[in-house]
Amino acid sequence: MSESNSKSKPISKSKSHSKSHSEISTSDTAPYENQLRGGVLIDLSAAIIRLIDNQPCCRLVVSVSDEPKRLPFGPFYPLEHRTMEIGLRQWVEAQVGVQIEHAEQLYTFGDRGRHAMDQTGEDHVVSVGYLALTRNIHQMGDDADDTESVWQSLYSFFPWEDWRDQRPEILDETVLPALNTWLNDHAQEANRERVNLAFGVDNRTWDEELVLERYELLYEAGLVHETLLDGRTSDERAQSAGLGQPLQLDHRRILATALGRLRGKMKYRPVIFDLMPETFTLGQLQASTESILGAQLHKQNFRRLVEKSNMVTSTGQISRARGRPAEIFRLRDEASPDRLLSGLRVTPSRSRLK
Repeated sequence: MSESNSKSKPISKSKSHSKSHSEISTSDTAPYENQLRGGVLIDLSAAIIRLIDNQPCCRLVVSVSDEPKRLPFGPFYPLEHRTMEIGLRQWVEAQVGVQIEHAEQLYTFGDRGRHAMDQTGEDHVVSVGYLALTRNIHQMGDDADDTESVWQSLYSFFPWEDWRDQRPEILDETVLPALNTWLNDHAQEANRERVNLAFGVDNRTWDEELVLERYELLYEAGLVHETLLDGRTSDERAQSAGLGQPLQLDHRRILATALGRLRGKMKYRPVIFDLMPETFTLGQLQASTESILGAQLHKQNFRRLVEKSNMVTSTGQISRARGRPAEIFRLRDEASPDRLLSGLRVTPSRSRLK
């Protein structure tokens, strides 16, 4: 083999890849001049969830004006906050007085035009959403004197997600007819399959984890109030449909992501115990699990699942809260691999999900 063939030739760099920032001319950036006028702001938003009276609730900041409520959030300051999570914790404690024990990043929303503040020439806002859980240690009215922040049920924002009593009437009376009108009027046949999958239409099974996908379809169809707030539509259907209470900016989108993530995570991580008090009955544990999933669970199957998981142990005490004695349990102290690496692999009763 000749020397010329045995040696690999160096890869030449194109001019566009070899330029430094200082070498980029004005003509290179001219098409983006308007975008370069504004900077990028990183907002840290927290969906803080706890169970109150068997309702999954989130902590919200009350606006001083007539604007909708919002999640606790604030900008990320790199010079002040060593990490985004540190910044998030500081903003949450300052705005709603909640100390977060555990937080996980959900998603980064950075698309332009997703809310009214995001306009050409202004700072582009990138929202980083977090899910945080806290234990059920208060009742719904405990913070009644707090006029700046409140706990509110997640299902007041997503009423079509709660199937515990029955299939939500709002689906057949409002949501699905409005979506069909949107599909037919705007030649949206390409999105019909998305609607079928997300909402369990045309012999599809309702998937409780697709909370964000359902909200995004309603937003695209102009059926939630945020589309009016964002200037995406002038259609009064978004205001008259009554499809859940709105939130500021893209905070309902972040909340939908949080609920979907929590529902999915319950099946492979024991996160439900991060929402439970230190002691509980199996009935309370089932009711709490159902409240997050928004669906009923078979009582005997659930109890067998809990016993098989080896996650809880009896305290030896009996509760007579409702006249019927019930054994009181607690989470096992030992951090066994089974408890850390698995959740309650629950399956909602599909008899009501039709």
